[in-house]
Amino acid sequence: MARTLSPHNPDINPLALDSAALGALVRNRRLQQSMRIDDAAALLGVSSNVLSRLENGHPVGSDRLFRVLEGLGLNMLVLPKSESTTALRALGVTTSHAKTPLSARQS
Repeated sequence: MARTLSPHNPDINPLALDSAALGALVRNRRLQQSMRIDDAAALLGVSSNVLSRLENGHPVGSDRLFRVLEGLGLNMLVLPKSESTTALRALGVTTSHAKTPLSARQS
């Protein structure tokens, strides 16, 4: 019996504040492209273990991370925290689901 893929989340927030959020974005993109993890890993030139670790928020080498992002048609944008809300708004993403940075939280 063939395994079915989980559905992707069309409303996922593109702001990755930690490795778990980055992994969720990678997994969501793979599912959006209807690829099983072993097929995607082979296509991307990484092991299934590496792709699984990345998707589960565990560390992987930056060379492998960029290989996966490139292969899945994703880019990483690095910008000052103070500009992230503006960037998300420009992309049409609401920030209500984004985590509040520690520097902006009040005790």
